[in-house]
Amino acid sequence: MSTTTKRARADTDRGAGNDPLVVIDRLEVGPVKLEPRRLSAAYTVVRSGGRDSTELIYRFEEDVFDDSAESRNLAAMIAAQVALNYGLFCKRLVFHGPYDYRDEKFLGSFAENTAREIYVNKFLMPNPFLTGSVRDLPAKARQRYSRATIEVSPVDTGSKDGITESSAAADPWGGDRTACAVLSSGGKDSLLTLGVVRELGLEAHPVFVNESGRHWYTALNAFRHLEKTHAGTTRVWTNSDRVFTWMLRHLPFIRKDFSRIRSDEYPIRLWTVAVFAFGALPLLRKRGIGHLLIGDEHDTTVRKTFRGITHYHALFDQSRYFDDEMTRYFGRKGWGVCQYSILRPLSELLVQKILAERYPDLHRHQVSCHAAHIKDGRVLPCGKCEKCRRIVGMLKAVDADPARCGYTAAQVDLCLKSLAEKGIHQEEAGARHLAHELARKGLVPLGRSGRLKARPHPEVMALRFHRSRSPVESVPTGLRGGVFRILVEHVGAAVIRNGRVWTTFDPLSDRALSKPYAMEASAARRSRKDRASKSNPDGNRFLLGELTWPEAEARFRQVDVALLPVGAVEQHGPHLPLDTDAFDADHLAKLVADACSSPKPLVLPLISYGVSYHHEEFSGTLSVSPETQARLVHEVGMGAARCGITKLVIINGHGGNAPALHLAAQMINRDAHIFTCVDTGETSDSDIDELIGTPNDVHAGEIETSTTLAVRPSLVKMAEAPRMIPRFSSRYLDFTSKRSVGWYAYTKKLSKSGVMGDATKASAEKGERMWALMTQRLVELVEDLKSLSLDEIYQRRY
Repeated sequence: MSTTTKRARADTDRGAGNDPLVVIDRLEVGPVKLEPRRLSAAYTVVRSGGRDSTELIYRFEEDVFDDSAESRNLAAMIAAQVALNYGLFCKRLVFHGPYDYRDEKFLGSFAENTAREIYVNKFLMPNPFLTGSVRDLPAKARQRYSRATIEVSPVDTGSKDGITESSAAADPWGGDRTACAVLSSGGKDSLLTLGVVRELGLEAHPVFVNESGRHWYTALNAFRHLEKTHAGTTRVWTNSDRVFTWMLRHLPFIRKDFSRIRSDEYPIRLWTVAVFAFGALPLLRKRGIGHLLIGDEHDTTVRKTFRGITHYHALFDQSRYFDDEMTRYFGRKGWGVCQYSILRPLSELLVQKILAERYPDLHRHQVSCHAAHIKDGRVLPCGKCEKCRRIVGMLKAVDADPARCGYTAAQVDLCLKSLAEKGIHQEEAGARHLAHELARKGLVPLGRSGRLKARPHPEVMALRFHRSRSPVESVPTGLRGGVFRILVEHVGAAVIRNGRVWTTFDPLSDRALSKPYAMEASAARRSRKDRASKSNPDGNRFLLGELTWPEAEARFRQVDVALLPVGAVEQHGPHLPLDTDAFDADHLAKLVADACSSPKPLVLPLISYGVSYHHEEFSGTLSVSPETQARLVHEVGMGAARCGITKLVIINGHGGNAPALHLAAQMINRDAHIFTCVDTGETSDSDIDELIGTPNDVHAGEIETSTTLAVRPSLVKMAEAPRMIPRFSSRYLDFTSKRSVGWYAYTKKLSKSGVMGDATKASAEKGERMWALMTQRLVELVEDLKSLSLDEIYQRRY
């Protein structure tokens, strides 16, 4: 279990005891059972009253899985998505299967984000499905909203020596940048997306991921039509809706008659789109598809605050932030897939207008209804629900005929009447402009008692570009010009948000069209590096000092991450060699690079000498000043930046170097504008502390003696290994105290032997575990950095 997970458990346990929402001890997922066209995974709820299980199933129309580690890993992640809705209600979420550390990070991050969304939007906001005291929960900002510890068991990494590697590294997807999978539902958004993609001449794959039962009705007309007329159309069946319903029965604060309540929203779940998007991924992998298109418009990207709690208005999994996070995850896994929507600049009203005007052959198959039914072999809308009145209103406002979508004249009249009386669920500007258009046409009587307020908002009928919601660069550069040209033909105008006003904007200008799409650039960069590594047999050579300059030039084109080991030559007691810190830093850097996926980071030659003046009373210590070390590291970092390095990880083997190295890192950041960080053990110290029993083990004690025994046992004189645990006159001076201040002293004043710790407790076995932990944590950091551009590193996520 990772340190992050244990820290999360501590935070959870402090608040879960009296939390009325924590009603499940453990929700277990998996392991997955895999067949070429099917996956299934057990979902098990464990509580004081016993255990209850059901099965989550996905079925495909073609062979998509094999017996590879990559298939098993992908299937496990598909099976995990439903569970991310329940972090607010469980003490533990346990995932059984072959997950890697990237998966664990993804699961923890989105369980937390979804818990916050559900807490705000399902419990602090009105919810007709709730019963009991939870209807009146006080709003309380928390450090963590998920109450669940994330546990991955077992973690099948296929690695050696406990080092976690990417499960996908052995078989990265080479996504085709001309092939697009359109996540399809039979609604207006996916139909318009498909129409645009086909018109641009791209290879389109409509992928219908349908839940069981009546949920499939909305997609049925479109699927039947496209299955006959469009090659590449396919569907994925899942019973996720049944699992969601099964989970509701385990939540005592959900009304037992929830299935009878007519509502346009789900009782609890707010992590739904990923259940479908992950279900489509096996098809993208098999078919080599590089684009996953989601049909979301301008108003689904929202960031709000409710009583001090930031949230996404229950729309995170339809937002641009979701697309970007999914694409980042795909990149970290080595999957050449970008997820995005080409409809972000459009209002819902514009989506309906363009679909009806430009693609009438697709529009006639649109079904957007919460209670559709089948008549004479065709799915028809109910004509009564909120969605029906919204669709009818929009069609009439843009002079389109609702009969094309199966609405009768009586249903149209009823929808228009109830629209004025009950209103609709739509962004405020869109709803007001819709009312304005309907009133202007004399189609809606707007009395004082009506809930629909009329007011013109001309920006709703323009392409709206917004820095957060719908930036120009949210559409990949290869599609941008074609997409915008098609859309602008139906709107006649485009605007961009400047402060509080919308101003005229030309999305077809050279400047706008050439703006880089960061997500695509990252994926393309990863793809180029993968191809270069495969075509170049030297692509995994990572020791810069062993390369010729032409070889180095080629490697700098493949990778932009470098590791710089910095050590010291100083006393390490009467039993360890003087170069312990220098050797350890260099050895760790090489272990990390070797364990990383291809292309591996470059390891720069070791800087052996460090800031060791505090050991100078012991013979053999060779020290440089902090100023000298900072200047040297700064100049080495600047040289690396000139060669093409944009992410520099300084691996520090000696704590006394830390102030100088942080100064150097700041200067490199200032002068080269690249990412630079210093690791003096921060990524793994808390893990290693759990392996030892000695407080204040800070120099040549149990830790350093163990790590040296593991790799250079012949240089350790265990017969002379001392035990010297320093004691301090104030807890604020104690090195291991959480309240200690940073302070400096000459070592001999604290220890006559130069040792601070208990070297007698050291063992090679402990050392091997320590090397594995240190390597694993730094590999995780480096793999994250490899998958991120500088813009992505600096972007605020939540």
